[in-house]
Amino acid sequence: MNNSYVKTIEEPVTAAAEKPVVEGSEVRYYSRFSLPQRYLHGVIAVTFLGLAITGLPLRFSSTPLALGFARMVGGFGTVLFFHLFSAVALTVAFVIHVANLAYRLITRREYSLVWGSSSMTPNLKDIQDLFAQFKWFFFRGPKPKFDRYCYWDKMDYWAVFWGMGIIGFSGYAMWFAPFFAKFIPGSWLNIALLIHGEEALLAVGFIFTIHFFNTHLRPDNFPMDLTIFTGSQTEDHLKHRHPEEYKRLVESGQLEKLRVAPPPQWLKNFSWIFGTSAIFFGIVIIVLTVVAFVKEVAS
Repeated sequence: MNNSYVKTIEEPVTAAAEKPVVEGSEVRYYSRFSLPQRYLHGVIAVTFLGLAITGLPLRFSSTPLALGFARMVGGFGTVLFFHLFSAVALTVAFVIHVANLAYRLITRREYSLVWGSSSMTPNLKDIQDLFAQFKWFFFRGPKPKFDRYCYWDKMDYWAVFWGMGIIGFSGYAMWFAPFFAKFIPGSWLNIALLIHGEEALLAVGFIFTIHFFNTHLRPDNFPMDLTIFTGSQTEDHLKHRHPEEYKRLVESGQLEKLRVAPPPQWLKNFSWIFGTSAIFFGIVIIVLTVVAFVKEVAS
């Protein structure tokens, strides 16, 4: 679901050890995401869908759709249980990611994660690329040449940090209200409930529209970009989507070190099924959210 949420976690992809190269292959594939990165992205995708599917009925609990869903699964208690379970799983994935970043920065001193080609930190080039792309949209200039991560990748990535901080803290404050009430006024828990619900709506709207479009539905990726699932991309895709990275890898002689065999067909099939299912459920959820929100406002 999300090509940018876990792109700087775990070990950097430096070699093709996971899959040997098949010589004579017509299409060259190069590694982009490691296996741990892909696993963590999968956990985040599944748990976010779980939070959306269970959280929205709780947010719009008085609507017929939410009531019908709750009756179907055994009541709002069941809905809340799976919501909390998804929250814990997502929190664990987030903590693993942050801990890994801290380890790589502090222990291994990989400062390129903060400022470099592998960094998710916004920089001046991202601003220049943003304005250059708008000029390109209106035929006023050439298409910008992106590096390993472009400005929308970084927007997606930092949206997760923002959401985890706000939605996560407010959610745990409500879950463990007696504990938090020892340190904050009780009225703040009511504010936490409001913030949690509204920020969750923002997150659902962003992920199931902007993020899906950026990663899968925009013209040069449509109908789906399988890279985050298979871990590799073709040489043509690397040249087209990340020309600055491709140029740097060629000039440094590092490109062939990332050469891998084409992903097996079963992995492609699984990626299509998983990705298509996520997009389908995401679109259904965003439509139902809009319907529920309109009905709530109208009432």
